[in-house]
Amino acid sequence: MSSAAAQAFKKEGNKLFQAGKHREAIAKYTLAIEQDGTDVTFFSNRSAAYAALELWEEAAEDGRACIRIKKDFIKGYFRLAVALRSLKRYKEAVDNIKMGLAVDPGNSDLKKQASEMEEIMRQDKVAGLISKAKEQAQNGDFGECLKTIDRGLALDGGNKELTSLKSKVKPKFEASEKRRVSGLSKPAREKEDGDVKYKNADFEGAIAAYTRCLDALPDKSTELALKALSNRAACYKQLSNFDGTIEDCTAVLEVEPDNVKSLVRRAQAFEAVERYKSALQDVKYVLSMPANTVGQANWTLCNQMQHRLNRVVQQLKQGM
Repeated sequence: MSSAAAQAFKKEGNKLFQAGKHREAIAKYTLAIEQDGTDVTFFSNRSAAYAALELWEEAAEDGRACIRIKKDFIKGYFRLAVALRSLKRYKEAVDNIKMGLAVDPGNSDLKKQASEMEEIMRQDKVAGLISKAKEQAQNGDFGECLKTIDRGLALDGGNKELTSLKSKVKPKFEASEKRRVSGLSKPAREKEDGDVKYKNADFEGAIAAYTRCLDALPDKSTELALKALSNRAACYKQLSNFDGTIEDCTAVLEVEPDNVKSLVRRAQAFEAVERYKSALQDVKYVLSMPANTVGQANWTLCNQMQHRLNRVVQQLKQGM
């Protein structure tokens, strides 16, 4: 229980706070804390006084103290959220608010803070993307600029600044692409045509374009040929032509045995045509490779496949 002296200091602090004498109030709350460091209201009130002086780091620390002392003291989460928001530490503020809402899901103050913080974060991200897009446009990196603009418009579809910038950049990108493509060899242009058709989900058209590219290349070990083979394999997979997928992935792997994308894609195709041992062999090879080479998504996928394929192979053995 708080001592009488501590409560007296708090009472004096409250009077000073109400009078707008925030520094003097802080001194009184500090004396109260020195008398009794277990009363959350002392820290909460001092946090409010620090906030009134825009001393946000100190206000945040007292908010944390409230939570440490009493995890279900909701005002502590609120105090900390206000301070972190003012420090522009938005993600940390949102994480703190979520912790508070886990304690009191119906708290209207925290819900309002959460909604406001999400909106601030969205606006902040859009502003960052606008700045990045302008820099990319200035540097003549029109393709990446359009990608950045589209990310911004996904967050703020009616943004006039992004829409205006896109209307200026898109014709420049299209002109530069036209110049670039005109300078490509015929096989390279066919490969580019395949890429466009793939993005538009015209997988049969893409296969035809990649095939024309490969037919024009006598050496199937060149970078262009390997890309065409890999992309055609992806199209075959989309159309459930797993034999075609296996054939093209195998052609890539004969040149690049550690090509993770082709190994994973071929393993999936092997599994689809019930060649489980071959699929398992590819999956195990991927999992034996360095993690930074494989990537987290591929590693997780292959790990899941390995468990599933091991079970299937064992079941087949038992059945035999």
